[in-house]
Amino acid sequence: MIRFNVPPFTGKEMDYIRQAVENQKICGDGEFTRKCSEWIEKKTGTSKCLLTTSCTHATELAALLAQVGPGDEIIMPSFTFVSTADAFVLRGAVPVFVDIRPDTMNIDETLIEAAITEKTKAIVPVHYAGVGCEMDAIMDIARRHKLLVIEDAAQGIMAYYKGKALGAIGDFGCFSFHETKNYSMGEGGALLIQHEKDIEDAEIFREKGTDRSKYFRGQVDKYRWQNYGSSYLPSELNAAYLYAQLEMADAINDERIRIWNQYRNELEGLAGTGKIQLPYVPDYCVQNGHMFYIKTADQEERAALIDFLSENDILAVFHYVPLHSAPAGLKFGRFHGEDRYTTKESERLLRLPMYYGLKEEQVSYISGKVKEFYGFN
Repeated sequence: MIRFNVPPFTGKEMDYIRQAVENQKICGDGEFTRKCSEWIEKKTGTSKCLLTTSCTHATELAALLAQVGPGDEIIMPSFTFVSTADAFVLRGAVPVFVDIRPDTMNIDETLIEAAITEKTKAIVPVHYAGVGCEMDAIMDIARRHKLLVIEDAAQGIMAYYKGKALGAIGDFGCFSFHETKNYSMGEGGALLIQHEKDIEDAEIFREKGTDRSKYFRGQVDKYRWQNYGSSYLPSELNAAYLYAQLEMADAINDERIRIWNQYRNELEGLAGTGKIQLPYVPDYCVQNGHMFYIKTADQEERAALIDFLSENDILAVFHYVPLHSAPAGLKFGRFHGEDRYTTKESERLLRLPMYYGLKEEQVSYISGKVKEFYGFN
């Protein structure tokens, strides 16, 4: 069976974990946490990066820093993972879902302004598949309406919009280092902070509401409870695992792009018949090979293709069920405007196996079976 995902592994992970153990520092904010954070700051140009236990927690931290509270409204797409909404629902806010663009599967920037009310606090663009949302338009809307922008860049590390790193364009950005992502620490994430004024509060919230970070820097003689917060700090063992991959980030990225391009090249002929659609990447976006998906005619055809591929030892999967149609989405949020594309396009989308180490002959085999399903030779 060709698996859908295999967590990235470079060979140095166990050495670095052993080094962390030998350093007798396995809780957070040790040597490897610092190295990962500095790497991300340098790569993205953001003011501060704080590793977290997940992208979910990074988004929760962003919600705390944005002072989101009961009754606030947060504009976001419905085609996203539950964490995008959860972080704000936990603060008592209302997710306001707007439709997506059918080309990139990202939030339709032309629909955002009409969804703004006096209760709107922030816009949360989700960079699907590592392809940037229309950030110039989104940032302009936010500026004119005095709103915050919190980028869900869970899939966006090493991807760019008009030369700017995804996650480092808005006020806050959130990365994921889950085992399904391009670079992994098993479970983990990172919060990118654009404005220096937010850094001290972020450190306090992340360290259970204490000024422990200042204590370890020698800025205070003891650390005390300063505010509410939680434990968002990942283990140094997780950071050690991640750093082995960040050291090879360019090589991993190049390999994923090679796989992505091979899929596209092998399936272009089939797409030319109109039987499937391939991913669209605007010229001004640099994607990161996070996923390769195709779109089938409808949900029934997708299910049949998934079964056919499984019978041929290929694990392919569909993706998000739109949040506004889920029980919690109906309870906590609302959809603004017409659902022209969110449900329709989500029901057509099929993700093919994509991971660092996927072999060229495997990509050819997978592509060949997709073409066989459609009777295309």
